[in-house]
Amino acid sequence: MSQNPLQHSSALRHAEPTFAELFTPKLVTVWREGYGLRDLRADAIAGLTVAVVALPLSMAIAIASGVSPERGLYTAIAGGFVVSLIGGSRFQIGGPAGAFIGLVAGIVARHGYEGLALATAMAGVILIAVALLRLGTYIKYIPFPVTVGFTAGIGVIIAASQISELLGLKIEHEPTALVERLAAIRAALPTLNWATIGISALSVAVILVLRRLRPNWPAFLIAVAITGVVAAIFHLNIATVTSRFGAVPRSLPAPALPPFSFKQLQALLPDAFAIALLSAIESLLSAVVADGMTGRRHRSNCELGAQGLASIISVLFGGICVTGTVARTATNVRSGARGPVSGMFHCLYLVLFLAVAAPLVGYIPLASLAGVLIVVSWNMAEKEEFWSLLRTSRGDALVLLATFLLTIFVDLMTGITVGVVMGALLFMHRMAESVDIEASKSLDDVADEPGERYDAAQATDRDTIVYRISGAFFFGATARVLTVLERVGTPPRLIVLDFSDVPMIDTTAARSLIAFAKKLNRLGSAVYFAAARPNVRHTLVLAGLKPPLVRYAASVADAEKAVAA
Repeated sequence: MSQNPLQHSSALRHAEPTFAELFTPKLVTVWREGYGLRDLRADAIAGLTVAVVALPLSMAIAIASGVSPERGLYTAIAGGFVVSLIGGSRFQIGGPAGAFIGLVAGIVARHGYEGLALATAMAGVILIAVALLRLGTYIKYIPFPVTVGFTAGIGVIIAASQISELLGLKIEHEPTALVERLAAIRAALPTLNWATIGISALSVAVILVLRRLRPNWPAFLIAVAITGVVAAIFHLNIATVTSRFGAVPRSLPAPALPPFSFKQLQALLPDAFAIALLSAIESLLSAVVADGMTGRRHRSNCELGAQGLASIISVLFGGICVTGTVARTATNVRSGARGPVSGMFHCLYLVLFLAVAAPLVGYIPLASLAGVLIVVSWNMAEKEEFWSLLRTSRGDALVLLATFLLTIFVDLMTGITVGVVMGALLFMHRMAESVDIEASKSLDDVADEPGERYDAAQATDRDTIVYRISGAFFFGATARVLTVLERVGTPPRLIVLDFSDVPMIDTTAARSLIAFAKKLNRLGSAVYFAAARPNVRHTLVLAGLKPPLVRYAASVADAEKAVAA
C-alpha cells in the first residue's frame, strides 16, 4: 500500500535535526571529543600564525573601508572571539574582510561611522533571525557564476580604491563610485609622489618574492615591517598611519551602543540587508573551504547566528562588519589548528599587540598597506573560474558578466540580486528543456515492439495512448508538455499519463492539466494518472485532479485493466 502523502510529510518533519544538533557550537563538540594539552599547544601556535597574518590585513581593510586602522583590530579581536566561541565551524577565523571594503566605504561616506555601526548591528539581528528560522542552508542556492562575478567585482573595487594610496595622490574628497573615482585619480596625477610609488612597489615585491620562495613566512607583516623601516631610515615624505589617523590606542574602548532613531533605522535598512547577505555568503563560503581542507562539516545556521552576534559585539567595541575570512581560515587549518581555541588565541595575541606595540603602528606607510590590499584583490578574483565560465555556456557567461559589471558600476546588492534572478531563470529554462514527454502505443503493442515511441498524432486510432512524462514537471515546463498533449486529435478510449519518472510537480503544472482532462471527459475518454509518487499525487489532488475527473493507478497496466473491467 502506498504511503499517505500527509504521513510522508510528517515522517520528513520528524527526521529533521533538533535545535541542539543545529546550534551546538563546535567548541562544545571539540571539548566532548576530548581536548588535551597537546591540542592546546597546537592551537596556540596556529593562533599566533593567524594573528601575524591578521594584524596588517585588519588595519589595511579598515583604512580602505574609510575608518581608522584600530577599528579593524577591534573587529578582529571582539568579533573574531565571538565567532570562534559560539560558531558552527571548527576552524573559522572571523574579522574584517576585503569583500566588505566597497560596501562599508559607501555607507561611511553617506552616514559616517555611527551609521555604519548601526547598519552592522541591524545586520547582526537579521543574521540571528535567519539562523533561528533555519534559512542558512538556502545560501548554497546562490549560483556559482554569481559568486565568481561579485567576488571578481569586489577585487576590482578594492584595487581601484588603493590607486591613490599607491601613487601618493592628493585628492581632497575621493568619490566611492568607480567612474567618478577614476576621473578624480586622473585629475590628480600631477600630484603623484615618487617616494610613495617606490614604497608601494617594494611592498608588493616583498610579498610576491616571499610567497614564491618562503610561502610559510608571514609575507604581509614582513612587507609592512621592511617598508616601515625603509621609510623611517630615509625620512621619506610619505603618508603614515600616525600622520593620517594619529596614535593607535593601546586597548579596546569601553562598550557603547551606537545612537539611533526610527528614521535612521529606516534609512539604513537596505544597507543592513546588504551587509547581512554578504556576511552570510562570505562566512559560509569560508566554512565550506575549511570543510574541504579538513573533511569536517560545519553547522551553517549555528555559524550564521554566531556571525550575527559577532557583528553586534564588534560595533559595541568600535569595530566594523565581521565575517568568516577565507585566507585567515585557510592559514589556521594549514598551521595545524585542532579547533576553535586557535581563533580565540589569535584574538588574545592581537590584544597583546595593541597593549605592547601599538606605537610602532604609527610608522607603517599607508602605501605599504595599499600594496597588501592590491595583492589581496588580485587573489580574490577567481581568474581561472572566471574565464572558464565565460567559455562554458552563453547563459552562465551572461549571469557572470551581469553580476560582475553591476557590482563594479552600480553596487554589490544590485549585482547579487540581478545575478541570482538571472541564474534562477536560466536554471528554470534548463529544467523546462529537460522535461520530456513521449507518446507510445497501447501496452500490448509496446510489449511486442520494445522501445518504440512515436508522436501522439500517429496514435489517434488506438484504444489507448500512454504519455510518459520525464523530469521535474513545474510551471516552466507546462507549455512544452501541453503542446504535445493537445496533438491528440480524435481521442482514444483511454489516455494514461505515466508519472513514474516525475520526481516533483508544482501547483501551476498540476492545474494546467485540468482543462486538458475536462476536454477529454467531454469527448468520452477516460484519463488515468499512473505510478505517481506520493508527493506528486498529493499535489495533483490538491490542485483538483481527482475522481471522477481523473483516476489513479499504480501502473500503466493497472490503468488498462481498470478500463477493460
